Parts: sequence; C-alpha cells; structure tokens
Amino acid sequence: ANFSEQVVESFPSDIPTGIYYGWACVGNGDVHKMVLSIGWNPFYKNTKKSVETHIIHTFKEDFYGEILSIAIIGYIRPEKNFDSLEALIAAIQEDIEEAKRQLDLPEHLKLKEDNFFHLPGNKIVNN
Repeated sequence: ANFSEQVVESFPSDIPTGIYYGWACVGNGDVHKMVLSIGWNPFYKNTKKSVETHIIHTFKEDFYGEILSIAIIGYIRPEKNFDSLEALIAAIQEDIEEAKRQLDLPEHLKLKEDNFFHLPGNKIVNN
C-alpha cells in the first residue's frame, strides 16, 4: 500500500530513510503488523521519495481508496541498494520476520489496541 505524493511530502523531514515496523489499519478494519519503507528505493532508481507499506496480512479484495492508518513503532535498518531482485526479495522477507518478532513483544503488542486506530469519523490525522 503506497502513500500518495501529498502524504509523502507531509511526512516529517527528519525521519531517516530506511525500513520500519509497526501497525496498520485499512478503513475501520482490524489492525495488522506492517513493514514500512521510507526512501528512494535505489534498486528501482526512483527519483521521488516514497513511503510504501507492506501489511502482513492477506486481504480478500483490493482496498484502493480506503484510508490507511499506520503507527510506526520501530526501525529495522537503513535503506540500501541490492545487486539483484532476488537479494531485494530476501531482504524484504528478513524485514518481515524481524517486524513479526518485534511486534510480538509485549510493549509493542499493546500498541495494537491504541485509540489511534479507533478514532471517530474518517480518521484523517496529518493528511
């Protein structure tokens, strides 16, 4: 789930590029573990900064146009380039496993129930 350019531009500029983990909620649905990439995606030679969310859940249908709420809980690693698509995919899988381990810790697991994910109305906070 990629955020629009407008949302990416509204992110605080002092957040370092890299891979993060946290919680995500689509619309008013359940809260799921997620991995988040903030940066330039050097493997794909992007010219614009992006914020890409990988929700660790299989959805039954697309959720284009839904509100995506995220809470960034921790940092995994800096952004880096890869020699091959296979190496990139392997790193993504390692990031997912690290996110799962971290988010299972009691201090992170309790944040899944934070009121942020249960805001009334359309839940738009900081764009």
